[in-house]
This record gives sequence, C-alpha cells and structure tokens, in this order.
Amino acid sequence: MSGQTSLVTGGAGFIGSHLVEALLAAGRRVLVLDDLSTGSLANLERVRDHPHLQFFIDNINNERRVAELVEQADEVFHLAAVVGVRLVLDEPARTVATHIGPTELILRLVDARRKPLFIASTSEVYGKNPKLPLTEEDDLLLGPTSKGRWIYACSKALDEYLALSYYQRSSLPVVVGRFFNVVGPRQVGRYGMVVPRFVDQALAGGPLVVYDDGKQVRCFAHVADVVRGILDLMACSAAAGKVFNLGSDEAVTIRTLAERIACLVDPTLAIEHLPYARAYAPGFEDIRSRVPDLTRIRTTIGYQAKYRLDDILREIIDWRRSQQAQ
Repeated sequence: MSGQTSLVTGGAGFIGSHLVEALLAAGRRVLVLDDLSTGSLANLERVRDHPHLQFFIDNINNERRVAELVEQADEVFHLAAVVGVRLVLDEPARTVATHIGPTELILRLVDARRKPLFIASTSEVYGKNPKLPLTEEDDLLLGPTSKGRWIYACSKALDEYLALSYYQRSSLPVVVGRFFNVVGPRQVGRYGMVVPRFVDQALAGGPLVVYDDGKQVRCFAHVADVVRGILDLMACSAAAGKVFNLGSDEAVTIRTLAERIACLVDPTLAIEHLPYARAYAPGFEDIRSRVPDLTRIRTTIGYQAKYRLDDILREIIDWRRSQQAQ
C-alpha cells in the first residue's frame, strides 16, 4: 500500500491525527481536510513538515473541496464529526449538518470512482439497549426526539444505513467502524470526554467529579489499537460491507475509573458526584452500560487490544503532565 494517497477528513482531531501519523509511517501520501473547529494543528506537530502531508483547512460541507480531494485519493477515511455530548446538546443542527450530508456526498463520490472508504461511527448508536455485550446485529434503542441527546446517535446510524446501502447496491468497498470510547494522548476534556476530564481534575488537586451515581459501565481503548484496527480492516477485502465494533472489552464503572486515576496521581484526592440535571440539563438520559462484543473483528482481522486500562491511564497522565510543564 506504500505510495498510495489517503484522504483523512477530521485529520487534525484526536483519532484522526494518530491515523495520519500511521498512514505516513506506512509510506502513504496523506491529504487532511479539517476546519479546526474541534481539531488542532498542534495534534499534527510531529508530522507537519512531512513531505507527503498536505493539509487543507476547510469545512466538510464544501462540496467542491471534498470532490477535489476525493479525486486525488486512492482511499478515504471519513472521521470528521461533531465531538462530545456537550457540543451535541448545544448545537444539534450542526451535528446533523456535519454528519449526514457530507457522508452522503463522500459515498456518492467514492462510488463513482470505486475507491475504498472507512466511515467512523460510534457505540452511541446502540442507545439504551441494555444487552451485554453488544453485537453489531443488536437492535438500536434510541430515546424520544424530545431528548436532543440522541441526535448524534441518530445521525451516525443514518450514516451507517447510507454506507451499507451503497455496498448492497454496487458492492462499494466501504467499512464502518463503531468506536467504543477511544482514549490516549492528545484527547482533551473540554467536550466532555471523561478520561481527560478526570486526569485534568486530578492533576489540579481534585476533586474528580463523577456524573450521577458512577455505576455507568464503559470500555476504554487506546487510540493506537483503534488506528491499527482501522488500517487492518481497510486492508481486508472480507471486511467490506460490514459494521465492526472497534475498541476494548475491558469494562469498568465510571466511579472505579475515577478511583484508579486518583490512585495513580494522589490517593488522597476527593471524588464527588454531580447529578446529570446539573451537569447537562434536566431530563438528561445516559447509557448505563456499553460493552462491545469483539467477535466479528477478531474473526475478520485477528484484532486484539494490546493496551490495558491502567497502562493507558499512566500514559495519559504522563502526557498531560508534560503538556502542563511546557
């Protein structure tokens, strides 16, 4: 695959920037499209002068720009998205505009040129389905339209429907990855991401603020594992036309997560609880448990998460300390 040109939308974001580095390391020429609304040029600091990297600051809704870049690319990784629960609640129209229209445009463009496409989706699409673990064929159980919290999941589910319809109609080589709480260096807490938020609170002397009762169950995957999974899926012809859970299945409650971070920074740190009504808005609904069944991705590409949670947390804490020391 060396020498190919890869287009990464959202390539200045947390996951996107790690993907860009991996593609460059593999010998690809990489085109990055990002409007820097939530991404940052600092995320690409290590490779900004790489001779095979071209960066375009533009909006994913600029059809002419997107068409020009897809024309140049041999493969497309579509990661551009609205980031974080807070931003989704504050700007629902932006969430829809960022997801559905641009995904349909990219699908139409790559379909006309028969180019492989990876679409980043989310475990949020499972909604309130209580099943453990969740498989790719399980029902999606979303809340009512009066709860704006579900607009992100709904728009991502529509992206998946569109992608799979293109595969069914024309065998377009498209792969959908449902990310389960991807974490690692460069992720920031300002959009509500829980691990960097807890780390920042711990390094500031606490308290660590846990929303609700802290019994919510989540799994956290290192971004390097997820990027490796993305690349392996795109290199596997048997993955085309399928949806894959992508992440870790090492489950932990949010309260325990806070305790583990506090223990790594300062065991005397206080942990407090904050009702959802105060953290977000009255009537806010959360997903109690979200654990992926990774059977499909393991069977297809032999995927195994290499990073354990405590090792991930230590790395993030060390990275954040280094950032604060600059």
